[in-house]
Amino acid sequence: MTASSRAQSFDAAAEQYAANRPSYPAELFDHIEEFAGCRLAGARVADVGAGTGIATVLLRERGADVIAVEPGEAMAGVFHQALPGVPIVRGDGNALPLAGASCDLITYAQSWQWTDPGRSVPEALRVLRADGALAIWWNTTAFDVPWIREQHERIAHHCGAKPRSAVRPSDGDAIRLAGLTGLRVARRQVRWSRTVSLDTHLANIGSRSAFLVLEETDRRAFVVDERERLGRTFPGGKVEETYVVDLLVALRP
Repeated sequence: MTASSRAQSFDAAAEQYAANRPSYPAELFDHIEEFAGCRLAGARVADVGAGTGIATVLLRERGADVIAVEPGEAMAGVFHQALPGVPIVRGDGNALPLAGASCDLITYAQSWQWTDPGRSVPEALRVLRADGALAIWWNTTAFDVPWIREQHERIAHHCGAKPRSAVRPSDGDAIRLAGLTGLRVARRQVRWSRTVSLDTHLANIGSRSAFLVLEETDRRAFVVDERERLGRTFPGGKVEETYVVDLLVALRP
């Protein structure tokens, strides 16, 4: 299964994605302002790979003037329903449908991995103003929480993937892996959690690309087994999900 196929798979579950995916902590945006050297209030921001608008909502709450970029038709449709007053254009980070030097900040929430940095970095620099910044981040696995680590391994096994290392890359490795070598990059990791119903937790897992490309019977089999297993761990039906947001903010050299 190609990365492109996995990226396009979200359109098949846009409503599920919007209803169940986690958001981001307020502290994340404090760090973006700190590293970018500007306030979000009044800033012109392009939220690329905006999906259903999870990050866009938070940027708007900070007072940013946001334009969204999203390749998926169904994802963009859900976005428009949730944020009818926010402009959204179809496109992706490899060829941004935006004018040069038009943005103070470009953000990629959970979406940078679907780009080719050899193309997306020059595109970001083209669209950013001279003192602008590129911010990319992900909700990543809290491997120090035993049940979360064990679930991660079960998911990887079920999807035929290799489990990610529990050792987080160094700052230098993270910058290199993101394709941001040559830029001035600051990194910050923010730990946070949310408590959700077991149904929401399982629907969140099912909205991941690794599951969306599986056959329906394979997806259903995992959910049935996981519901039984987590029901024993969380008999009250509430699951505390813990995340570590990994943030990189890049400036021109």
